[in-house]
Amino acid sequence: MVNERSSWVPQGVNVELPSAARVYDYLLGGGHNFAADRQLAERFATALPGSRDIARLNRAFLRRAVLFMVERGVDQFLDVGSGIPTVGNVHEIAQAANPEARVVYVDNEPVAVAHSQLILDGNDRAGALQEDLRNPEEILDHAVTRGLLDLDRPVGLLMVGVFHFVPEDWGPRALVDRYRSRLASGSYLALSHFTADSRPVEMAAMVEVMSRSKDPIHPRTRAEIEALFTGFELVEPGVVSTADWRPRAPGDGAAGPERDQIYAGVARLP
Repeated sequence: MVNERSSWVPQGVNVELPSAARVYDYLLGGGHNFAADRQLAERFATALPGSRDIARLNRAFLRRAVLFMVERGVDQFLDVGSGIPTVGNVHEIAQAANPEARVVYVDNEPVAVAHSQLILDGNDRAGALQEDLRNPEEILDHAVTRGLLDLDRPVGLLMVGVFHFVPEDWGPRALVDRYRSRLASGSYLALSHFTADSRPVEMAAMVEVMSRSKDPIHPRTRAEIEALFTGFELVEPGVVSTADWRPRAPGDGAAGPERDQIYAGVARLP
Protein backbone atom coordinates (compact mmCIF):
# COMPACT_ATOMS: atom_id res chain seq x y z
CA MET A 1 0.00 0.00 0.00
CA VAL A 2 2.89 2.34 0.61
CA ASN A 3 3.54 2.48 -3.15
CA GLU A 4 0.07 3.96 -3.70
CA ARG A 5 0.79 6.99 -1.55
CA SER A 6 1.61 10.09 -3.59
CA SER A 7 1.66 13.87 -3.31
CA TRP A 8 -2.14 14.16 -3.26
CA VAL A 9 -2.54 11.79 -0.28
CA PRO A 10 -2.49 13.66 3.05
CA GLN A 11 -0.41 12.15 5.82
CA GLY A 12 -2.43 10.01 8.19
CA VAL A 13 -4.95 8.76 5.60
CA ASN A 14 -5.60 5.04 6.03
CA VAL A 15 -5.44 3.81 2.44
CA GLU A 16 -6.53 0.33 3.54
CA LEU A 17 -9.94 1.54 4.78
CA PRO A 18 -12.27 2.09 1.79
CA SER A 19 -14.23 5.32 1.56
CA ALA A 20 -17.40 6.12 -0.39
CA ALA A 21 -15.76 9.13 -2.06
CA ARG A 22 -12.96 6.99 -3.48
CA VAL A 23 -15.33 4.14 -4.45
CA TYR A 24 -17.46 6.68 -6.37
CA ASP A 25 -14.33 8.10 -7.99
CA TYR A 26 -13.42 4.60 -9.21
CA LEU A 27 -16.93 3.92 -10.54
CA LEU A 28 -16.76 7.19 -12.48
CA GLY A 29 -13.41 6.20 -13.98
CA GLY A 30 -11.28 8.47 -11.79
CA GLY A 31 -7.75 7.76 -10.63
CA HIS A 32 -7.79 8.90 -7.00
CA ASN A 33 -8.55 5.64 -5.27
CA PHE A 34 -6.62 2.79 -3.69
CA ALA A 35 -6.65 -1.00 -3.98
CA ALA A 36 -9.05 -1.34 -1.03
CA ASP A 37 -11.46 1.10 -2.69
CA ARG A 38 -11.29 -0.72 -6.01
CA GLN A 39 -11.90 -4.08 -4.38
CA LEU A 40 -14.93 -2.73 -2.53
CA ALA A 41 -16.20 -1.03 -5.70
CA GLU A 42 -16.07 -4.32 -7.59
CA ARG A 43 -18.06 -6.01 -4.81
CA PHE A 44 -20.47 -3.06 -4.91
CA ALA A 45 -20.89 -3.52 -8.67
CA THR A 46 -21.48 -7.25 -8.28
CA ALA A 47 -24.14 -6.68 -5.62
CA LEU A 48 -25.80 -3.89 -7.60
CA PRO A 49 -25.38 -4.51 -11.35
CA GLY A 50 -25.21 -1.34 -13.40
CA SER A 51 -23.37 0.57 -10.68
CA ARG A 52 -21.19 2.46 -13.14
CA ASP A 53 -24.27 3.64 -15.00
CA ILE A 54 -25.89 4.60 -11.69
CA ALA A 55 -22.81 6.73 -10.89
CA ARG A 56 -22.86 8.24 -14.39
CA LEU A 57 -26.56 9.13 -14.15
CA ASN A 58 -26.02 10.76 -10.77
CA ARG A 59 -23.13 12.80 -12.14
CA ALA A 60 -25.22 13.85 -15.14
CA PHE A 61 -28.01 14.98 -12.80
CA LEU A 62 -25.50 17.17 -10.94
CA ARG A 63 -24.54 18.87 -14.20
CA ARG A 64 -28.14 19.55 -15.19
CA ALA A 65 -29.05 20.82 -11.73
CA VAL A 66 -26.15 23.29 -11.73
CA LEU A 67 -27.04 24.56 -15.20
CA PHE A 68 -30.71 24.85 -14.19
CA MET A 69 -29.70 27.10 -11.29
CA VAL A 70 -27.25 29.17 -13.35
CA GLU A 71 -29.99 29.79 -15.92
CA ARG A 72 -32.14 31.18 -13.08
CA GLY A 73 -29.49 33.62 -11.94
CA VAL A 74 -27.69 31.63 -9.24
CA ASP A 75 -23.98 32.43 -9.34
CA GLN A 76 -22.73 30.83 -6.09
CA PHE A 77 -22.76 27.21 -5.02
CA LEU A 78 -22.10 25.23 -1.86
CA ASP A 79 -21.38 21.59 -2.70
CA VAL A 80 -21.68 19.53 0.50
CA GLY A 81 -20.31 16.02 0.22
CA SER A 82 -18.56 17.00 -2.99
CA GLY A 83 -16.31 13.95 -3.13
CA ILE A 84 -13.14 13.62 -5.19
CA PRO A 85 -13.05 15.96 -8.19
CA THR A 86 -13.41 14.21 -11.52
CA VAL A 87 -14.25 15.60 -14.96
CA GLY A 88 -17.33 17.80 -14.80
CA ASN A 89 -16.86 19.42 -11.41
CA VAL A 90 -19.31 22.05 -10.23
CA HIS A 91 -16.89 24.92 -10.74
CA GLU A 92 -16.16 23.76 -14.30
CA ILE A 93 -19.87 23.60 -15.14
CA ALA A 94 -20.88 26.82 -13.41
CA GLN A 95 -17.90 28.91 -14.50
CA ALA A 96 -18.22 27.77 -18.12
CA ALA A 97 -21.77 29.14 -18.05
CA ASN A 98 -20.92 32.18 -15.90
CA PRO A 99 -17.23 33.00 -15.39
CA GLU A 100 -18.13 34.98 -12.26
CA ALA A 101 -19.70 31.97 -10.51
CA ARG A 102 -18.25 31.03 -7.13
CA VAL A 103 -18.07 27.54 -5.64
CA VAL A 104 -17.22 26.10 -2.24
CA TYR A 105 -16.62 22.35 -1.99
CA VAL A 106 -17.08 20.58 1.35
CA ASP A 107 -16.18 17.01 2.23
CA ASN A 108 -15.01 15.06 5.27
CA GLU A 109 -12.70 12.88 3.16
CA PRO A 110 -9.13 14.26 3.37
CA VAL A 111 -8.14 12.89 -0.05
CA ALA A 112 -11.13 14.62 -1.65
CA VAL A 113 -10.31 17.94 -0.03
CA ALA A 114 -6.57 17.73 -0.73
CA HIS A 115 -7.12 17.00 -4.40
CA SER A 116 -9.80 19.69 -4.67
CA GLN A 117 -7.37 22.23 -3.27
CA LEU A 118 -4.72 21.14 -5.79
CA ILE A 119 -6.96 21.53 -8.83
CA LEU A 120 -8.38 24.83 -7.55
CA ASP A 121 -4.96 26.40 -7.09
CA GLY A 122 -5.08 29.71 -8.92
CA ASN A 123 -8.87 29.80 -9.14
CA ASP A 124 -9.87 32.70 -6.91
CA ARG A 125 -13.58 31.95 -7.29
CA ALA A 126 -13.55 28.42 -5.87
CA GLY A 127 -12.32 26.80 -2.69
CA ALA A 128 -12.52 23.60 -0.67
CA LEU A 129 -12.73 22.85 3.03
CA GLN A 130 -12.77 19.71 5.17
CA GLU A 131 -15.81 19.48 7.43
CA ASP A 132 -18.58 17.06 8.37
CA LEU A 133 -22.02 17.74 6.89
CA ARG A 134 -23.43 17.41 10.42
CA ASN A 135 -21.89 20.81 11.18
CA PRO A 136 -23.80 23.33 9.03
CA GLU A 137 -22.83 26.29 11.17
CA GLU A 138 -19.12 25.45 10.97
CA ILE A 139 -19.42 25.06 7.19
CA LEU A 140 -21.41 28.25 6.60
CA ASP A 141 -19.26 30.32 8.95
CA HIS A 142 -15.93 28.92 7.73
CA ALA A 143 -13.45 31.47 6.40
CA VAL A 144 -13.43 29.80 2.97
CA THR A 145 -17.21 29.98 2.72
CA ARG A 146 -17.39 33.53 4.02
CA GLY A 147 -14.64 34.61 1.67
CA LEU A 148 -16.38 33.27 -1.43
CA LEU A 149 -20.14 33.21 -0.83
CA ASP A 150 -22.58 35.97 0.12
CA LEU A 151 -25.25 34.23 2.17
CA ASP A 152 -27.51 37.26 1.86
CA ARG A 153 -27.99 36.33 -1.80
CA PRO A 154 -29.35 33.08 -3.32
CA VAL A 155 -27.06 30.05 -3.11
CA GLY A 156 -27.25 26.74 -4.93
CA LEU A 157 -26.94 24.14 -2.15
CA LEU A 158 -25.84 20.82 -3.63
CA MET A 159 -26.31 17.61 -1.63
CA VAL A 160 -25.91 15.15 -4.46
CA GLY A 161 -25.36 11.53 -3.46
CA VAL A 162 -24.52 12.31 0.17
CA PHE A 163 -27.61 12.04 2.37
CA HIS A 164 -27.84 8.27 1.95
CA PHE A 165 -24.78 8.22 4.23
CA VAL A 166 -26.83 9.92 6.95
CA PRO A 167 -28.46 7.47 9.39
CA GLU A 168 -31.79 8.28 11.00
CA ASP A 169 -30.22 8.94 14.39
CA TRP A 170 -28.39 11.93 12.86
CA GLY A 171 -31.77 13.54 12.13
CA PRO A 172 -31.56 14.05 8.35
CA ARG A 173 -34.58 16.37 8.09
CA ALA A 174 -33.35 18.52 10.96
CA LEU A 175 -29.93 18.73 9.31
CA VAL A 176 -31.41 20.06 6.07
CA ASP A 177 -33.49 22.51 8.11
CA ARG A 178 -30.35 23.92 9.69
CA TYR A 179 -28.87 24.63 6.26
CA ARG A 180 -32.16 26.03 4.96
CA SER A 181 -32.48 28.44 7.89
CA ARG A 182 -29.26 30.17 6.79
CA LEU A 183 -30.10 30.51 3.10
CA ALA A 184 -31.56 33.56 1.39
CA SER A 185 -34.90 33.49 -0.39
CA GLY A 186 -34.43 32.35 -3.98
CA SER A 187 -31.80 29.76 -3.04
CA TYR A 188 -32.06 26.25 -4.43
CA LEU A 189 -31.43 22.77 -3.07
CA ALA A 190 -30.40 19.89 -5.35
CA LEU A 191 -30.39 16.48 -3.70
CA SER A 192 -30.06 12.88 -4.88
CA HIS A 193 -30.37 9.75 -2.78
CA PHE A 194 -30.23 5.95 -3.10
CA THR A 195 -33.55 4.13 -2.76
CA ALA A 196 -34.60 0.54 -2.19
CA ASP A 197 -37.97 1.19 -3.88
CA SER A 198 -36.38 -0.39 -6.94
CA ARG A 199 -34.50 -3.73 -6.77
CA PRO A 200 -34.73 -4.12 -2.96
CA VAL A 201 -32.82 -7.42 -2.95
CA GLU A 202 -29.88 -5.96 -4.84
CA MET A 203 -29.94 -2.82 -2.71
CA ALA A 204 -29.84 -4.91 0.46
CA ALA A 205 -26.76 -6.68 -0.90
CA MET A 206 -25.13 -3.34 -1.72
CA VAL A 207 -25.91 -2.01 1.76
CA GLU A 208 -24.19 -5.08 3.21
CA VAL A 209 -21.12 -4.47 1.02
CA MET A 210 -20.88 -0.82 2.09
CA SER A 211 -21.21 -1.76 5.74
CA ARG A 212 -17.56 -2.86 5.43
CA SER A 213 -16.47 0.68 4.57
CA LYS A 214 -16.31 3.78 6.72
CA ASP A 215 -19.45 5.04 4.93
CA PRO A 216 -22.46 2.71 5.37
CA ILE A 217 -25.45 3.49 3.14
CA HIS A 218 -29.04 4.09 4.26
CA PRO A 219 -31.48 3.96 1.32
CA ARG A 220 -34.80 5.79 1.70
CA THR A 221 -38.21 5.71 0.06
CA ARG A 222 -39.43 8.40 -2.32
CA ALA A 223 -41.66 9.82 0.45
CA GLU A 224 -38.74 9.99 2.88
CA ILE A 225 -36.59 11.74 0.28
CA GLU A 226 -39.37 14.19 -0.58
CA ALA A 227 -39.56 15.04 3.13
CA LEU A 228 -35.94 16.25 3.02
CA PHE A 229 -37.17 19.11 0.81
CA THR A 230 -39.57 20.39 3.50
CA GLY A 231 -39.58 24.20 3.50
CA PHE A 232 -38.50 24.31 -0.16
CA GLU A 233 -40.77 24.27 -3.21
CA LEU A 234 -39.97 21.37 -5.54
CA VAL A 235 -39.65 22.32 -9.19
CA GLU A 236 -41.05 20.08 -11.91
CA PRO A 237 -40.87 17.12 -12.28
CA GLY A 238 -40.44 16.74 -8.50
CA VAL A 239 -38.53 13.83 -6.99
CA VAL A 240 -37.90 11.33 -9.78
CA SER A 241 -35.15 9.01 -10.98
CA THR A 242 -31.92 10.78 -11.96
CA ALA A 243 -32.54 9.84 -15.59
CA ASP A 244 -35.98 11.49 -15.53
CA TRP A 245 -34.95 14.82 -14.02
CA ARG A 246 -35.03 17.21 -17.00
CA PRO A 247 -32.82 15.17 -19.37
CA ARG A 248 -31.02 17.28 -21.97
CA ALA A 249 -29.03 14.77 -24.00
CA PRO A 250 -29.15 11.06 -24.87
CA GLY A 251 -26.37 10.36 -22.36
CA ASP A 252 -28.54 11.63 -19.54
CA GLY A 253 -30.78 8.57 -19.69
CA ALA A 254 -30.65 4.80 -19.40
CA ALA A 255 -32.93 1.96 -20.41
CA GLY A 256 -32.13 -0.58 -17.71
CA PRO A 257 -33.15 -0.91 -14.05
CA GLU A 258 -30.18 1.24 -12.98
CA ARG A 259 -32.19 4.32 -14.03
CA ASP A 260 -34.43 3.98 -10.96
CA GLN A 261 -31.84 3.37 -8.25
CA ILE A 262 -31.34 6.98 -7.22
CA TYR A 263 -34.06 9.59 -6.76
CA ALA A 264 -33.25 13.24 -7.41
CA GLY A 265 -34.91 16.60 -7.14
CA VAL A 266 -34.35 20.35 -7.13
CA ALA A 267 -36.33 22.82 -5.04
CA ARG A 268 -36.45 26.57 -4.52
CA LEU A 269 -36.56 28.39 -1.22
CA PRO A 270 -39.47 30.87 -1.32
